[in-house]
Amino acid sequence: MRGHRREGWVALAIAALGVALAIARPDYFSRGNLIDLFLASLPVLIIAAGMTLVMLAGEIDISVGSVFAACAVGAGVLAKAGLPLPLVLVLVCLMGAAIAGLNGLLIAYLRLPSIVVSLAMLIALRDALRWATQGAWVDELPPGFQWMGLPQEAYPIAAGALTAALIAAIGWGLRYRAAGRVLYATGSSAGAARLAGIDTARVKLAAFACLGAMTGLAAIVNAMRFNQIPVNTGLGLELKVIAAVVVGGTAITGGRGTLLGTVLGVLLLGAIGPALTFLGVSAHWERAIQGAIILVAVAADALPRRSERYAHLGARTA
Repeated sequence: MRGHRREGWVALAIAALGVALAIARPDYFSRGNLIDLFLASLPVLIIAAGMTLVMLAGEIDISVGSVFAACAVGAGVLAKAGLPLPLVLVLVCLMGAAIAGLNGLLIAYLRLPSIVVSLAMLIALRDALRWATQGAWVDELPPGFQWMGLPQEAYPIAAGALTAALIAAIGWGLRYRAAGRVLYATGSSAGAARLAGIDTARVKLAAFACLGAMTGLAAIVNAMRFNQIPVNTGLGLELKVIAAVVVGGTAITGGRGTLLGTVLGVLLLGAIGPALTFLGVSAHWERAIQGAIILVAVAADALPRRSERYAHLGARTA
């Protein structure tokens, strides 16, 4: 029930922000701005769905921004080499799965802290990418790569349909398949899950691999909007993704959360940056607001559980 209450509060915040913008800046809801907002939110949503799986398993990955950049540059290089788009998509998703899977191996089987492993990957991958490209952007992309080879007006529909199908499939799996129950069990109590016969290391590795593959997909969806791919793309993306998942109600400690909450979190945080621009507020406030929202969300999640624990202790001592 607490998760559903969180989703309700986030939906209410989205509605309140929408009303405020409709009064203060009605041009925020122009067709062009809404399309731009929609396309900018799709990559974040795809990665946030994958991050939800990892956090449900009780882990976290802060290297997604660097993985996103590596996959975007890789997609551009493969496309320029003349590979067909479907093959580029498969190879880049495998690339993302391999990088995040390495994180998963170190975390699940060596039991290294996920925050430390992913921080090391964030730094190493970003610097390696900068060294490999010498800071040069990937340009002169083939015409069939941009907009998925479709008319520009059709691309938002195609990208939105692809993302909606992916989110629906993951949501269905979490709710109705054994893999979803195993994921929740691993995050709730890895020890109890192991006693129940669940291979928690394999579950965590699979969650990281899924996150990596979805990061690769997100990188291509984003790269197709432009005719150049900057080597520094994805800077700060990890904050947006983790903030959206936490705001949506997924517990940092794992075992609790919904994909619907993540979708709402992406919608709320994705609207804040453009809203600040329309209201004439410096864009530098966006990260500060995101950080504050994370703190409020984590506190709102922790305080009720602490109160319940104290109440339980009081009942036992009474």
